[in-house]
Parts: sequence; structure tokens; C-alpha cells
Amino acid sequence: MRDFRDAKAMAHSLRDALKARSVSLTHSESLELVARTLGLPDWNHLAAQIQSSQPVPASPVAMAAGIPIVPMRDLVVFPHMVAPIFVGREKTRRAIERALATDRRVLVVTQRRAADDDPSMDALHSVGVIANVIHNATLLDGNLKLFISGTARGVVVRPVEEEFLMAEVTSVDETNRQTVEAVALFSAVLEAYQAWTNVHFSTQSRGPRANLSLPNTGDPGMLADAIAPLLPVTIEQRQQLLETSDVVARLGAMLALIKGARPAA
Repeated sequence: MRDFRDAKAMAHSLRDALKARSVSLTHSESLELVARTLGLPDWNHLAAQIQSSQPVPASPVAMAAGIPIVPMRDLVVFPHMVAPIFVGREKTRRAIERALATDRRVLVVTQRRAADDDPSMDALHSVGVIANVIHNATLLDGNLKLFISGTARGVVVRPVEEEFLMAEVTSVDETNRQTVEAVALFSAVLEAYQAWTNVHFSTQSRGPRANLSLPNTGDPGMLADAIAPLLPVTIEQRQQLLETSDVVARLGAMLALIKGARPAA
């Protein structure tokens, strides 16, 4: 979530999702609900929070200087994904403090072993997601609750010596993103996903667009990343999807996973 339009898009998607279930909300009510979902009392507070935490555009110089790393035990974050995370480990708290004191960027990466309480760089997957911390709060137990917004795939180039996990990171360029094959494959993925979930998007216009949590865009890569976290697959399989920069290959893998999860007719 980088500006007000993103929050309003979430509210719009929420209204449409509830409408499909015969629940009506006004636009103002949906904005208020989005704000409360993000842990804020009302829309005015959310608007002020977003405005005060506008991310600094990514720059190769800042990226080369190092970015704090947030290791996750059992979550794979994808680009354009907004997710709540909880931080209790001291080294990760220091990483978050550094991010909040600078440009609010972190690299969210998944641990190879969830049981590892103090993972080293070697214990993490090398590909994660560069994300912005869009909201943070300290809970009564002292842990941190964050909302992060994924922006792009990132790969660790080399570790940076610090008292917490930090590394030089470079973004990952996607391939075959706007090809005819990618568009056709996404249509097949969306159809298979709708059949698996028994959810229909009949109110949407034609094309690779869907309601609920799917972004209002015709970009097959972005749409694939919106569906990937919802699939009934293992953490390792999600990580493999994240690491697949070829959009056609990623969509093909997703289609196979969805068909494999569907019960036989």
C-alpha cells in the first residue's frame, strides 16, 4: 500500500466481496473497515499514517548499502501482498528498528527450517520480497505487530556485517510477463482456481481480472502473485513459485498445483 488509492482499492474489493454474499456496505463503511483491519481506529488515522510513511523510491545505491532482513518461519510473502506479521526475536526487532529509522524497507525471506530460532543467512532462502513497513505497533507482550506491503522480488547478493541480519540485495526482473501465452495461461489458472474454490467472478468484465483480493490489472505476473498465496500448497511450493521469475513457467506450475489439489470428478 503506497498511497491512498491502494487503500481505496482494498475498500472497493471488500465491498464487492461482501456484496457477492448479500452484505451491503457504503464506500465510507468499507473504508472504515479497512482501517480497523489494519489496526487503526478509523479511516482518518489510516490516511494520516499512509501519508506520513510514503516510501522512498528504490535506488541502486541505497540497495547496495544493505537492507534489513526479516526472516519468516512459515510465511512466503509475494509482491503486491499486504500482510500482518509479528516480531518477537530480538535480532529481527533490531532489523525493524533500522528499517523504521531509514527508508522503511525490509527484505522478507522464508527460513529453510521453521524450528530455527536464530537463523543465519545460510539458513534462509536467497530469494524473498522487498517490502515496505506501512504500519507498526508494540503489543502488550512487547512483541511488534507490523503490516508490510511487498513491492518486488529481491535476491540476496552478499551479507552485510551488522548486529542483525542485513544484506546487499538486488531486485529480480520478470520475463515473459506480457506475452500472449502468459495471458492465456492466466485465464486457465483463474478458471481452475474459481472451480476449486467454487467462487465466481461473474460481475467482472471480460479479461484476466477478478474480484475479491485480486488486483484490478491485466498484468498476468501481478495477478499470478495475487493468487499464489491462496493456493493449498506447502511453504516449499510457495517458495518455488516466488523464485520462478518466468511468468509463463510460474503460471504453468500454478495450474498444475491447482489441478493436483482438486478432487477427482
